[in-house]
Amino acid sequence: MAETLLAFDFGEKLVGVAVGESFLRTARPLSTLKVPSAQLFAAIRLLVEEWQPSRFVVGRPTHPDGEPHLMTARCERFARQLSAQFHRPAALVDERYSSVDADTALSARGKRGEAKRAALDAEAATIILERYFESLA
Repeated sequence: MAETLLAFDFGEKLVGVAVGESFLRTARPLSTLKVPSAQLFAAIRLLVEEWQPSRFVVGRPTHPDGEPHLMTARCERFARQLSAQFHRPAALVDERYSSVDADTALSARGKRGEAKRAALDAEAATIILERYFESLA
């Protein structure tokens, strides 16, 4: 059965969002949320209402050796909050180097400067979702 998923590249100032479909295992950038934390879940609620995802995927950052750091705990908390507020499961996926991979992908598509910066977080969320799909194989 095909499911729609929303993936998040959670950051302190920006949250990249991607949408995907489980049957075809496709993912695409959706948006970058630039809202104060007090308004973040209101913005996410609009996306949930529009896309009706059955689950969430959240990037889990760590040090290069896999050890957790401060943002690891924040992303884990964010995933728990998503699950609790929207009554859907939230999976955590290793996001190491997703921003580097996103930067490389955008450069390969000719994105530069501000256009590249504006697309980076949503592209990283796309990579996180693709990694989730790969982990299911």
